[in-house]
Amino acid sequence: MKTLQFLIKTDSSVGPLIARLVLGFVMLPHGLQKTFGLFGGHGFSGTMQFFTGMMHIPAPFAFLAIAAEFAGALGLIAGLFSRVAAFGIAAVMAVAIVTVHGANGFFMNWLGQQKGEGFEYHLLALGLALVVMVQGAGKASLDGLIAQSPQGAEEEIRTPAWK
Repeated sequence: MKTLQFLIKTDSSVGPLIARLVLGFVMLPHGLQKTFGLFGGHGFSGTMQFFTGMMHIPAPFAFLAIAAEFAGALGLIAGLFSRVAAFGIAAVMAVAIVTVHGANGFFMNWLGQQKGEGFEYHLLALGLALVVMVQGAGKASLDGLIAQSPQGAEEEIRTPAWK
């Protein structure tokens, strides 16, 4: 129960609300590409085939990357298990920087003159995810609603662990 309390603990700050909504709405189209083939994506089986075949990513990790972008985005938008959702997206962004985009430099390929896309987008997404991981979901979140349940969970959550 304490783990659940830590995961949903938040306050009514606006900063984390902005961070999670921006990150959620930016990541959702990417998740829809990978899951359902929308917006020019290859869908679940095409993405799994690319991740496991071309990139040699083990199938469980490929599945988790797709789930992080789709379900994680939905979780962030709703503010449900926001820290977990943000962690998943942060992991995907960090791996993308290290394995693919880091070699292409910092900048996105705006003019089509680079070998590939740089990592500036991924770094911004990682930064937004870190805000949510540290501060929680913020205002207008399901996490906040659950934390304020009538069973007194809010009081338990706000009590420091060292007391």
